[in-house]
Amino acid sequence: MKSTVAQVRGYPRSVQLLMVNQFTINLGFYMLMPYLATHLAGPLGLAGWLVGLILGVRNFSQQGMFLVGGTLADRLGYKPLIIAGLVLRTVGFATLGLVDSVPALIAASAATGLAGALFNPASRAYLAADAGECRVEAFALFNVFYQAGILLGPLVGMVLTGVDFRVTCLTAAGIFAVLSVVQIRALPARRADDTKVQADGRRESVLSQWRSILANRPFRLFSLAMIGSYVMSFQVYLALPLEVRRLGGEGKFGTAAVAVLFAVSGLSTILGQTRVTAWCKARMAPGRALTWGLLTMGVAFVPLLLATAMPVPDGGIGLWLLAAVPPALSALLLAVGTMIAYPFEMDTIVRLSGGRLVATHYGLYNTICGIGITLGNLLTGVALDAARNGGVAALPWIALLLLGLACAAALYGIDRTGCLASPAPAARPEPATA
Repeated sequence: MKSTVAQVRGYPRSVQLLMVNQFTINLGFYMLMPYLATHLAGPLGLAGWLVGLILGVRNFSQQGMFLVGGTLADRLGYKPLIIAGLVLRTVGFATLGLVDSVPALIAASAATGLAGALFNPASRAYLAADAGECRVEAFALFNVFYQAGILLGPLVGMVLTGVDFRVTCLTAAGIFAVLSVVQIRALPARRADDTKVQADGRRESVLSQWRSILANRPFRLFSLAMIGSYVMSFQVYLALPLEVRRLGGEGKFGTAAVAVLFAVSGLSTILGQTRVTAWCKARMAPGRALTWGLLTMGVAFVPLLLATAMPVPDGGIGLWLLAAVPPALSALLLAVGTMIAYPFEMDTIVRLSGGRLVATHYGLYNTICGIGITLGNLLTGVALDAARNGGVAALPWIALLLLGLACAAALYGIDRTGCLASPAPAARPEPATA
């Protein structure tokens, strides 16, 4: 931990603040969101389809607006978009705790999603700009703070929700309000002065910018190849908990075993991310590290695949071990794969952008991966249902293993062409302070 703090201190103040921001953002978000569905279905008594609609609106408004948020960040500056997103999430979270009408809940859910679309691309582009040549290491530290917020948020939320869910909402809103004030006072204004000026003196249009990004073939191929990494990593929240509960039941043991999954994933990242990144950077080119990261994520499902070949005990410690150990090993390997890939992934996006319209590239990348996650989770759900109904327990794990192998092979092929070895032809300008 001391070494992590020392590394953080070596970066400019803006980078340090962005890392603390991400921890606090995730703390506030994850103290509320895991308990929202229970609040909507329980005390508010909403039908299941309405609960799904409200949660779906949040996800759609975030994933669908990432490109717009990134574009605005490149045109208006990173700081205004970060602040706008934080203020909007403050309003959204407070509204979720104070209203009970369906239209207001839908509007609040949409606001919380749009907030993420505004500040996420901006904060990552800002971090990439100010971290300079140490982007890979900076994004490794960024992931440590990111995972720490995910790990601590639900624990704080559990305590607050035990009092009243409205207390959780207002506390989360208060955190984002304080964070907004801190950004206004302490975050330096930063923008990327990298937009083209046309022959008539006018600024390049948004549509022209989007067309130029879509015409960037290496970026397109990289984005598509990386979709699988997000589908696989999301299974810590979908397939792995379902497998634990399938074998361990819905009681206290099942709940505890699911909690262990999240603890293994978060703690391993907090303790190992910077070491893994340093080891990989000293021994591998970025493309090779990305390939190994995706390969590790695919292999993460092998423990679950092997477990399906074992007879399921009727009860006792044998059943507990079968329900808890293979999913925990899979969660650990998924975390390791993400640790290997994530810093190089974020850096590769900057390099493929040529240092131009970085936030817009991040926005489009997040949108592409968000669509992929939705489709991937749908297909994973189909595989889980088919495995349960057809008695083929190995089916989802085989599918996810093959997905990892296919994505690793695709990324290896892209890297072999040289697309990931050097930035796009456009020259990279220095970021300008507004």
